[in-house]
Amino acid sequence: MSDSFLSQEEIDALLRSEAPSQQTVEPLLSDMERDALGEIGNMSMGSAATTLSVLLNKTVQITTPKVDVTMLDQLRTEYPLPYLIIEVKYTEGIPGTNLLAIHERDAGVIADLMMGNDGVNPPQEISEIYMSAVSEAMNQMMGTTATSLSNIFKKRVEIAPPKVGIINLSEGEPITDAILPGDNVVKISFRMEIGDLVDSEIMLILPLNLARSMVDGLLHADTPPTPTAAPAPVPAPQAVRPAAGRTASPSPTYAPPPPAMPRTIPEQHVSVQPAQFAPLRQTTIHAVDSNIDMIMDVSLQVTVELGRTRKLIREILELAPGSVVELDKLAGEPVDILVNGKIVAKGEVVVIDENFGVRITGIVSQQERATTLQ
Repeated sequence: MSDSFLSQEEIDALLRSEAPSQQTVEPLLSDMERDALGEIGNMSMGSAATTLSVLLNKTVQITTPKVDVTMLDQLRTEYPLPYLIIEVKYTEGIPGTNLLAIHERDAGVIADLMMGNDGVNPPQEISEIYMSAVSEAMNQMMGTTATSLSNIFKKRVEIAPPKVGIINLSEGEPITDAILPGDNVVKISFRMEIGDLVDSEIMLILPLNLARSMVDGLLHADTPPTPTAAPAPVPAPQAVRPAAGRTASPSPTYAPPPPAMPRTIPEQHVSVQPAQFAPLRQTTIHAVDSNIDMIMDVSLQVTVELGRTRKLIREILELAPGSVVELDKLAGEPVDILVNGKIVAKGEVVVIDENFGVRITGIVSQQERATTLQ
């Protein structure tokens, strides 16, 4: 044949080489599963944002999530920055572990606000004290998220205490033992805003099997259990008494009774009248003083309060031996004497044989005691 034409063998070879490219690859998550995961993330992180807003005393907004399927190695390439990684392991209700990733600077702002500062100048590196503060915020958030998942899946969901750490994704540091580098994961990304201090992205990372388990839990949350048909009751066989002079058969044959015919209940006319009660008479019950003897041996806790004060977490953590804590009372002012937490008297501090004591100077009136009980 001429060089300008292809032989039949060459044509068949070209068709075979192009056939694999025409095959469609099934996506790892369907559109319905993506929508379900987005709804789960939206509801759970919405409640977490409310908790974080209360802790920081700032407006926290988390926008609509975006769901993607990726791998941990690919995340390292896309986000080569230090992140605060919160590892949450579910102990009941959901099998698996997920990760929450927050940029290191955003975590510094959260920690700075938790320490009582304004969050404008967060620390460049999160110290141990700041890490404790941000860990407390993450614990509160993840606890609220577990409660939201319990409401979504209509079953109890429990988590272990979250593990919190700063990981530089660009340096290849191990992130978690629950997800291998080559495993497919679901990344649910949100845009988080904290007042005018933070406007960035946070990520919820789930193993693919955990994501599918959550979708299945959401789709079957309202499905009632299939009722099991109870077996029809079998009437007990009646005992057969042998007649005189005869021997009872060792295996008597039992025949079930014939079905009962429905009976017609004749209509009855009942006379109905309103109930009548005898009038109540007001009586006076006199308390017997001797009844107090029944509770004379009940133990009560008596406390003397020198004063009170309020401190920020930052100020508490800065306390050391020798620190002075100022109270809300002046020196020499009468102290409060409380019984089971309620003020009953006033007194002054005295020293008796090298021990402290309190001399009662006044008893709180009944009206004042009634006010403290409310």
